Amino acid sequence: MNIVTSEKNGVMVLQVEGSMDATTVTLFDAEWKKVLEAGAKKVAIEMSGLEYISSAGLRGILMLAKMGNIKGATLAFVGMQSMVADMFKLSGFDSILKTYPDLESAIAQM
Repeated sequence: MNIVTSEKNGVMVLQVEGSMDATTVTLFDAEWKKVLEAGAKKVAIEMSGLEYISSAGLRGILMLAKMGNIKGATLAFVGMQSMVADMFKLSGFDSILKTYPDLESAIAQM
């Protein structure tokens, strides 16, 4: 998995590519923790390059959501491929997390 962190219009963007599973989710966890600890209040997870997510990856997303709530951060999950979107739907995450088709839509509504 590869993660690139950048800032766009006041939103911290974590661009996630590859697979998020039990062996790679620790990379994701470390990156979002750095962003939240630095005080980011708007965070977008750009997932168009994420090809696979396991239950361990979903747990990482849930931990981010919980910590984001504690820290008062607004989160957006952006550009999911069909497999990842299906996992969000099956897990019910699509009803509790804000998802957007693209980064521009997310930034405009954050």
